[in-house]
Amino acid sequence: MFRALADGNRRAMIDRLSKSSASAGDFSAQLGISLPATLQHIAVLEQAGLVVTKKEGRVRTCTLDTGALSRAEHWINERRTLWGRRLDALGALLENDVIEEDE
Repeated sequence: MFRALADGNRRAMIDRLSKSSASAGDFSAQLGISLPATLQHIAVLEQAGLVVTKKEGRVRTCTLDTGALSRAEHWINERRTLWGRRLDALGALLENDVIEEDE
């Protein structure tokens, strides 16, 4: 998922999909890239579970899977909490060392 989000074009697609569904042609025009390149970006997003596509005739419509973003947010928040606790413990340890040196 993070590899998929590492690309600026794919992040722009996710931003666009956060407002409403869009077709591959919409993305191609918006980003100024070829339709084959757009389809490759969509495939990466779909493989990462971020986007769901539906093909009707010749039009491939993309929809954002917000559940995938929620899972990424949850993972990030777990790490933020863990590192926050570790940094708090380090700060307390350093503060105690400074107080002991002053005495």
